[in-house]
Amino acid sequence: MDATTLAAYDKAVPRYTSYPTAAQFDARVGPGEHAAWLGELGGSFATVYFHVPFCARLCWYCACNTMAMNRTEPLDAYSRAMALELDRVAGLAPGLIVGAIQWGGGTPSQLGARRLVEVAGHLATRFDRRSGAEVSMEIDPRHCPDELVDAMTRVGVTRASLGVQDFDPGVQHAINRLQSAETTADVLDRLRRAGIRRINVDLVYGLPRQTLSTLSRTLDAALALAPDRFAVFGYAHVPWMKPRQRLIEQAELPGAALRAEMAALVSERVSGAGYRRIGLDHFARPDDSLAVAEACGRLRRTFQGYVADESPWVVGIGASAISSLPAGYAQNSAAADRYGAALEAGTLATARGVALSAADRLRGEIINRLMCLQAIDLAEVCRRHRVEPVSFLAGIDALPRLVDDGLVDREGDLLRITDRGRPLVRSVCAAFDNHFTPGPERHARAI
Repeated sequence: MDATTLAAYDKAVPRYTSYPTAAQFDARVGPGEHAAWLGELGGSFATVYFHVPFCARLCWYCACNTMAMNRTEPLDAYSRAMALELDRVAGLAPGLIVGAIQWGGGTPSQLGARRLVEVAGHLATRFDRRSGAEVSMEIDPRHCPDELVDAMTRVGVTRASLGVQDFDPGVQHAINRLQSAETTADVLDRLRRAGIRRINVDLVYGLPRQTLSTLSRTLDAALALAPDRFAVFGYAHVPWMKPRQRLIEQAELPGAALRAEMAALVSERVSGAGYRRIGLDHFARPDDSLAVAEACGRLRRTFQGYVADESPWVVGIGASAISSLPAGYAQNSAAADRYGAALEAGTLATARGVALSAADRLRGEIINRLMCLQAIDLAEVCRRHRVEPVSFLAGIDALPRLVDDGLVDREGDLLRITDRGRPLVRSVCAAFDNHFTPGPERHARAI
C-alpha cells in the first residue's frame, strides 16, 4: 500500500459488525422495547449467543468486555442470571427455535464445567433446537483441562475457536499472554480426539514488538495446526475505551505501513496454504461452511464475526450481550452485577440499543454485502427497499474518490471492491454510513 493511500485512509472507522454500529446505541432502548422486539420473533430461528465476561487472567491487548474472576460465588450468581434470562426470553418469544449456539467472552470456560453443563441444559429445556445446529465455543488453550473437554462434548460443542494471537515470546510478554505452540497443539489434539473436529484459530497482527519475521514464524506454527478456519484481526488500540491497553507501550506498536505489510503477509501465506479468504479478516478451507456460504452469497457479518448459519436473528444472553432483532439492536448492561440484579428483579437487563429505520435497513444491507461479498448491485437493493437508485447514489459523496483511488470499480450501479481496496473495505463502507462521525476516539484505525 503506497504512502498516499496510507495517509488518506489510515483513519478511525467502524468495524461494521452491525449497522447502525454500537456507537449509535443509547438508553432510548430499554427493557420494554427489548421485550416487545423479542415478541416479534414468534416461531423464527435465531442464534443464541452466550457472553461470559470472565477470564482467569487479563490480556492487555483485549478490548472485549471481560474481567479477571476466579471466585466461586460470582460465577454461581452469573450462571443463575443467565438461566433467568433464558426464562425471560422463552416467555417473551414462545416458539423460538435455536438455529445455532455461540459461546463467547471473555473465556466461556471460566464458568467451569459444571456451570456450562447447567446453563446449556437449561437452554435445552426452554427451547427447541434445529437439527444439526452448530454449537461453537471460544477456548483459551492455557486453561483447557480434560474436565472442560468432557463438558464441551456434553453440551454438544461442534466447533472450537482457539485464541492464539501470536506465538512469539517477546510479543506474548508485551501483551501479558504466555502460550506455547506445544500447549495449543495439545489442546487441539485432545479436542479432535473427543470428536470436536471443527477448529478455528484466532491470530492478531499489529501487536507490540511484532515484526514481519515474528509474524511469519507465528504463521508457520499456526498453519502446522491445520485448523479449518483462521480469523486474523488487526489489533485495535483503544486505550480510551479499555484502560488495560495503557499497559502496552505505544512506541512498541507497528506503524500503519508495517501493519499494511503484515496484513498482506497474512493473506499471502494463509491463502497460499489453500485457505480461501473470507471477507476482511477470515480464511477458511474451501469445503468449510464459511467458504460455502460465501460462494452461495449467504455469508453474513455479526458481532461474532463472519457467520455461515442461516438464522437471521441473534438473541444475546449475558452481560453486554447484544441481541439483533427484526426491529433493532438491544444490549444488556455491561456490568455483571447490574446484569444479574435486573434479572433477579424480574426484568430484562437491557441498558441501551437502537431501533432500525428504513434508511438503516437499506444502508445496513449494502454495508453487510460489501463486508461479506465485496460486491453489490445497488439498483437491485435500492428497488427492494423502495428507494430510487439514482438519487441514492447521488448522495454518496465519497464514492467518486473511492473509484478514482482504485478502491472500488463501478459499472453503472454495480460496485466491486478491488484487490487494492479489500484491506480498506471498512473505509468503503463508511461512505454509506450516514451515522458516521469521524473522530480518533470512537473507532479503531482502518489499517
